[in-house]
Amino acid sequence: MVPAINYWAVIIATASSMAVGAVWYARGVFGRYWIKATGHDEESMQKGAAVALITTVVVSFITAWVLAGATDIAFRFYGGSFFWSALLTGVVLWAGFTAARMITHDAFDRRPSGLTILNIAHELVTIVVMAIIIGVWPPAGA
Repeated sequence: MVPAINYWAVIIATASSMAVGAVWYARGVFGRYWIKATGHDEESMQKGAAVALITTVVVSFITAWVLAGATDIAFRFYGGSFFWSALLTGVVLWAGFTAARMITHDAFDRRPSGLTILNIAHELVTIVVMAIIIGVWPPAGA
């Protein structure tokens, strides 16, 4: 079975990831803390910024695409509402893969726990926004 995917929803969800990140890590929100906790400064923030942004777009597209496919599989298996399937699938995948792996990775990197919490909370918000977009814009036939 090949999951049905609405690629317009995936593209919009990808863009939403960039918007969430821009707000979340803005200096007036959590950006100042993030810069300090990661050891960056104004100069280091400029180096490699284009590569980081391109990488983020590509990875965000993959995340949205996987979420859309997993949502369709969950919806076809469990039935019910496509919207709630998207939200539940997103939160479960976030908890089981993103949050769990980031916590483990950051523990070994000895990152500050506040930074880990900040980043996994950002990922949760990103995934929930993606799930909402994918959930309200299901593929044809869902």
